Amino acid sequence: MKRKLEYRWMLWCGIWAVVTFLAACDHLAKPSSSGRPYEVLVVVGDSLWQRPAGRALFDVLDTDIPGLPQPERSFRISQTDPQRFNQVLNIFRNIIKVDIAPNQYTQTKMKFTRDVYAQPQVVLTIQSPNEKDFAAFVQKNAQSIIDFLVKMEMNRQINELEKKHSEVVSYLADSIFSCQFWAPVEIKSYKKGKDFFWASSNTASGLVNICMYSYPYEGPRTFNKQYVLAKRDSVMKANIPGTEPRMYMATDTLCTSVKPIAVKGEYAMETRGLWKMEHDAMGGPFVSHSRVDTLNNRVVVAEGFVYAPEKMKRGLIRRLEAALYTLCLPGEQARELKASIPEVSVVAGKEQE
Repeated sequence: MKRKLEYRWMLWCGIWAVVTFLAACDHLAKPSSSGRPYEVLVVVGDSLWQRPAGRALFDVLDTDIPGLPQPERSFRISQTDPQRFNQVLNIFRNIIKVDIAPNQYTQTKMKFTRDVYAQPQVVLTIQSPNEKDFAAFVQKNAQSIIDFLVKMEMNRQINELEKKHSEVVSYLADSIFSCQFWAPVEIKSYKKGKDFFWASSNTASGLVNICMYSYPYEGPRTFNKQYVLAKRDSVMKANIPGTEPRMYMATDTLCTSVKPIAVKGEYAMETRGLWKMEHDAMGGPFVSHSRVDTLNNRVVVAEGFVYAPEKMKRGLIRRLEAALYTLCLPGEQARELKASIPEVSVVAGKEQE
């Protein structure tokens, strides 16, 4: 009996070793994906791409990013016919496949797979019985398609931040707020205030900045737009002055929006819009998360803002936005919450986290 048990144990160990080895080989065999963040390759027939169904998908991907001073598209779009989809193109980081087959499908749906040809990679497939249904589907689910691809990219950026991030920002977040926070590694200069810090890359172009501040939680009214923006303006006026005494940072309230979101499964408020320097020509986009620190009965705000008058700002602000999701409030570290953004659930057959 003892010998049989030993034999079974050795057999299972051997099987497990083989499975692990094959999985590792499969992982190592895949090349690194190509393309820059927020680039999308659409695999669809050339003629279909020019017809209403193809134009419907193009229009979804070609929408502007909210909260920027100048129009910038959500994605950089490329297209290839399935016959040209070869080993050079199939390693693209974000791929959308259009599959219209009247004899194969009775309804339109989406599904996705990860790391099919390369890593990291996502392949989103939209299946439909006809072009009319396809166009209606992508128009109805436009925001979900955009959100899905954006969150995939942000999760990749979060993974990179986990490996390499600003030690300065991490130290400030811990020492002032007892929080964990990963910000882009180039952010090194900083200024501290009462329940506040401002850290910056301090570069000649493409200036990226992170702020954190806190204030007492006073119930539901703490999260209305007027209250949130008034708090922001008072904090920024006190802590981020201009080159002259009458200059200070403020919010362009007409170009700013707020909405509730979930961060690590908890309520948060996202504020997105434009900042300006009063009595000066400086300005740019910002995005922030306001969250309740229940252990200390306070609101903790993490914000990223950009000053880059000579550059496109899409990549800069989205990288800072990804960093906001890494913030762990006191007590969250012990729960080992994953620093990532759940993908949207509209995708049929969605993989579970």
